[in-house]
Amino acid sequence: MKKADFVLNLLLVPFDFVLLFAAGLSAYFLRFSETVASRYPVFFEIPLETYFSLLWKVAILGIIIFAFSGFYSMQSKSLIKEIPRVFTGVSFLVVFLILVIFVQREVFSSRFIIILAWLLAIIYLILLRVILTLIKNYLFKKSWGLAKVIILGDKKSREDLVTEYKNNHRWGFKIVGLANSLKDLENSEELKKIIETKKIDYIIQTDSTISKDEALDLLTFCQENQISLKYVANLFQAQSLHLNLSSVAGLPVVEIQGTPLDGWGKVVKRIFDLMISFVLLVILLPIFIILAILIKLESKGSIFVGLERVGKKGEMFKIYKFRSMISGAHELKKEILAYNERKDGPLFKMKNDPRITKFGRYLRKFSLDELPQLFNVLKGEMSLVGPRPHEPEEVSQYQRGYKKLLSIKPGITGMAQVSGRSDLLFSEEAKLDIFYIENWSLLLDLVIFLKTPWVVFKKKAY
Repeated sequence: MKKADFVLNLLLVPFDFVLLFAAGLSAYFLRFSETVASRYPVFFEIPLETYFSLLWKVAILGIIIFAFSGFYSMQSKSLIKEIPRVFTGVSFLVVFLILVIFVQREVFSSRFIIILAWLLAIIYLILLRVILTLIKNYLFKKSWGLAKVIILGDKKSREDLVTEYKNNHRWGFKIVGLANSLKDLENSEELKKIIETKKIDYIIQTDSTISKDEALDLLTFCQENQISLKYVANLFQAQSLHLNLSSVAGLPVVEIQGTPLDGWGKVVKRIFDLMISFVLLVILLPIFIILAILIKLESKGSIFVGLERVGKKGEMFKIYKFRSMISGAHELKKEILAYNERKDGPLFKMKNDPRITKFGRYLRKFSLDELPQLFNVLKGEMSLVGPRPHEPEEVSQYQRGYKKLLSIKPGITGMAQVSGRSDLLFSEEAKLDIFYIENWSLLLDLVIFLKTPWVVFKKKAY
């Protein structure tokens, strides 16, 4: 646990209480102010003293609800994940209050105060988290509260992690040592001295191919020295399996459940997809028209293309895109396969692909060519969030274990796309997508969806 995270998580509890109280109080004084009262006459006036006695109870109830919602878990928190969590937590509190008011109507009857307090509470709590995040990042930049780590693994496997931690202090880690393996660490007098003085918080193992015996030795070493262990998971470990335990004839029987998207999760995700994709299509209609005109003006051919892709359970479908290539581009692919820059998996990538039109490069640069896939979402062939769909010939080259990606609908965006890296190996993309499948939640979908525009434009700005 990083010291800064521990302190800030503790501070959230009293600060949230004060801000919930302040939101209710602000709503009260705004409601009975002359400006508002002149436009919306007051029919029910609650004395301030009575309101006070209700308000502090509501604030305590809010803290309890927030605690059960995971607001105060002692973990490093991402601001983009905290915003929807605040909205959900405050909304749940307000819904609970409305139910109480419905049962005991004499307690309170000002809908204006409730709505305004709901809005102000969301704003206050989000602002608090923004401020605390800025403070934490500033402290990390000044090297205060950073967790000290030793990174294990060969140079190639640890290179990306080392670079990321050194260049981005927001992760909250300070690298104090590097070693190829546990054996090398134990043979280093310098690193042993650091560990003996209890100045290490984490050991991070970046080599996902180590043997079970090596992994067990590392775990034992960390336990004996009271050091937390992190490791880069391999494909199998990335599957955070959901287990259902039952007893049959006195024997413990374990069922490995595929994904939380089985059952009600599938229904919730479909409703989310339909609502958001419909709204986006309405909003983006003018942009669709402009892009269609520009595509037709530049080159001959259709505005949209339908490309064959493999969907859920291996079913074939046509994915819609704005045309960014010349006519007959797919047939020409065979001629340029030798120039494929991706040697780690079945996907094709070529930086200066000659088949892409001049305007098509701009479409691809900002992922605008992907927008028509909203129609695929409406049709039920795709989801807003999920693993990216691949071509049939690419799927035919999947290694063992990768077909897990076909267990749900493919998505317009996904965990791999918002991971912060544009050069992920195919195996790394698969790990992220399989983790998503095994750990799906509506909140996770919302976070990935909201993060996507920022990631797209951030990548293209450099």
